[in-house]
Amino acid sequence: MKITAIYIRVSTEAQREEGYSIEAQTEALTAYCTAKGWKTYELYIDGGYSGSSLERPAIQRLIHDVKNSRIERVLVYKLDRLSRSQKDTLYLIEDILNPHEVDFISLNESMDTGSPMGRLMLGILSAFAQLERENIRERTRMGMAERVKAGYWMGGGKIPYGYDYDAEQGILIPNGDADTVARMYRWYLQGYSPAEIAELTGFRYDRQITQILKRITNTGKIPFRGRIYPGRHKAIISEEIYTKTLLEMERRSGSNWNMEGNLLTGLVYCGHCGAKMRYQKWGQRGHKLVCYSRQGSKSYLVKDPDCPQEHIWADEVEDAVVEDMFYFPASYQHRSRKQSDTENMERTLEAERLKAEKRLSRLYRLYADAENAEDDALQTEIRRVQEECKKIREKQQWEKEQRLLSRENTEKIEKIGNLREIWPQMTAAERRRLLHQVIRRITITDENVQIDYDIL
Repeated sequence: MKITAIYIRVSTEAQREEGYSIEAQTEALTAYCTAKGWKTYELYIDGGYSGSSLERPAIQRLIHDVKNSRIERVLVYKLDRLSRSQKDTLYLIEDILNPHEVDFISLNESMDTGSPMGRLMLGILSAFAQLERENIRERTRMGMAERVKAGYWMGGGKIPYGYDYDAEQGILIPNGDADTVARMYRWYLQGYSPAEIAELTGFRYDRQITQILKRITNTGKIPFRGRIYPGRHKAIISEEIYTKTLLEMERRSGSNWNMEGNLLTGLVYCGHCGAKMRYQKWGQRGHKLVCYSRQGSKSYLVKDPDCPQEHIWADEVEDAVVEDMFYFPASYQHRSRKQSDTENMERTLEAERLKAEKRLSRLYRLYADAENAEDDALQTEIRRVQEECKKIREKQQWEKEQRLLSRENTEKIEKIGNLREIWPQMTAAERRRLLHQVIRRITITDENVQIDYDIL
């Protein structure tokens, strides 16, 4: 004996709407079956599923039972409970129900596909259901665009590596992986390949590293529909580092780039206009360093078309840089701050913080016990001590950062401490990588070379 299939669907949004709950639909549809004398019926319920697709367990079970000739008719409370897609609705009626001689009945629209008028109404109402779905989608997209323009994250979807999504604030929050993302940029600009960075960070594929490095979200911005908007979330890296990384990717993608190549590539800047300088083949002798403003091949790198900086032989600059680096460790040790001085300062600040917080605690108790809660002098003193505590904590944070920076600088100095002896044995790639680790910038003004070390 064939059955009447009662199909019930509620979406997450519709569950709270009166008349659309599972219970309300069940009560109305079973009562209709009783009135019609259909005693054998079965419930097919999809709770919390959208009507935009047929990827729903109950509707799939219903389709299976129709194909196996178990069903005589399908009964729904309203047409859009079956589907909000016109294409899917017509597919279910024309390709599933009709070929198996299964009638379709919608209680709310008084529709019965057993009649010609019912089939006509089905086509019309399906079109309206599709229109409503598209209107909802458009409103959602418009709302999302306004959120992004205001600096909020789109919500949902894939959260960028290095961030978590705070649904309450509607923004991205840097997580424990943010430091790893920052190191990726630093390593890449020091000459490491994406494959090497993947190995260092435990990623499986180098293309994952490339995707992270290209992600402008890391600079505090949000890409949306081909445009970039300022985000409210905290940046992991600066725009300068991001731009340098993209330029380095572009340079490496060129056919002439390799890790065994030019020693100072990416480090040299013009002292006159501030543009980057590049290696350029110059006859049989070798290469010259050329200001991009004068070379002009990439207009976005030009700072001053009338820049007076002359071309300079690259090997002479390289020799000057390497020789300066040989002597740098001795001069750094002479002027660097001792680790013991930093530790003593941190202990002093911690004692000052505890003392100030005890004083503030006493002031709070005095304020709580005061007969006159509007005592201006007491409130002024509380604010003064609060500000004092804040400044001490800021100093502590600064000292902590200096200690970590000093430790990093010490590691760099150790690398170049005996550089003169090991330099001849190093490969070109090792030399270039080391320079990118310890040098921030090389500025050439006429024939003068200024080296800014990435060591404070």
